Amino acid sequence: MRRVIPITEQFQHFVEEVKGGFWGDVYGKTRQYLSKALELESSRLRDVHMNCDVYERNAQRQDYRNGFYERSFQTRLGELRIKIARTRQRAFLPSLIPAFQRRAEEVMLLIREAFLRGLSTRQVGRVVASIGLGPLSAQTVSRISRSLDAMVEAFHQQRLQDEWAYLFLDGVSLRVRRPAGRKRVQMLVAYGVRRDGSRQLLAFLRSQGESQSAWEGLLGDLYRRGIQGRNLQVIVTDGCPGLAAAIQTIYPHVAHQRCWAHKMRNILDRVRRRDRLAVKQDAQAIYEAGNRRAAERAAGVFCRRWRNSYPEIVERLERDLTDLLSFFQFPPHLRRKLRTTNLIERCFVEVRRRTRPMVCFVNLASVERIIYAIFHRFNQDWKNPTLRLFTHAA
Repeated sequence: MRRVIPITEQFQHFVEEVKGGFWGDVYGKTRQYLSKALELESSRLRDVHMNCDVYERNAQRQDYRNGFYERSFQTRLGELRIKIARTRQRAFLPSLIPAFQRRAEEVMLLIREAFLRGLSTRQVGRVVASIGLGPLSAQTVSRISRSLDAMVEAFHQQRLQDEWAYLFLDGVSLRVRRPAGRKRVQMLVAYGVRRDGSRQLLAFLRSQGESQSAWEGLLGDLYRRGIQGRNLQVIVTDGCPGLAAAIQTIYPHVAHQRCWAHKMRNILDRVRRRDRLAVKQDAQAIYEAGNRRAAERAAGVFCRRWRNSYPEIVERLERDLTDLLSFFQFPPHLRRKLRTTNLIERCFVEVRRRTRPMVCFVNLASVERIIYAIFHRFNQDWKNPTLRLFTHAA
């Protein structure tokens, strides 16, 4: 019978050291050979250009060798220091190294992906330095991230299919540094869900507020890009008056559902502390009812009980009741998802977490880059998973 030798902690450390030393030697030798190959390629290109050997006298000579200059180039193997051959008139970069580029394309992709994954510009620099790619300043990361501008523009122009059944609309406020001081900028966002439960953040628009014209700009953009509302069953919003008016302009035949979470906050913020529990229970009885008729009866009870104490709250509830009860036209298992904007609010939690370390943005373009980065990551993560409740409804 073979004897089993226990693996001690010291042996595990020894194995890790051997692995680290082995791969360190491999990467070191590979970097060395790659640098040498690039230097030889540079010298070869110069020799072809000169069409004569070193020290050879030639009456047809047009140029003269002028030694070498050293250049750094970051690759996935680490930073290379390469001697680039040159003449008096020009230098000869190997074909692997594009002009004016200090990093290989895979390193640029790594930096952009780290930025897209939610790291700040300083954190990206630390991560790149920790894996042996040399120091990287926050300013350099910001400059590389500007390559996202083309991707942002493509996102805004992307054609959309008219296949969305549920549309959630809301806005998030961000701070931007402007010449006159810090200003609040509103980012209006559209979140769509198909009948099969697949979802996507469809659009965002920078604006100064949540006016009707601002929301018409976002909804009009969705309409022009392909969402004409033929399959759209409901639009869920936070209750912004400008947004409600914009929906009537762009999608007048689509049901509108106001968010009960926002409505409850508005109600409870205006009642006395001693009445909060009773008011909350009476309001919850409305949206927790089994059907629309029972909800209307619960709303009547609420209005009769609290009209004298809080006439303004009762008046607003009666005015908004039709939009607050739109979710009752859907199957019971979908109602909880459709009566609030919680789906899009969860995305805003990530937006705030991602932007909190920045305090405020230095310009408007950086706002769009960050929002695009967050939304792009969400959309990539959502390609396969679906919302099960909506899948069951389909």
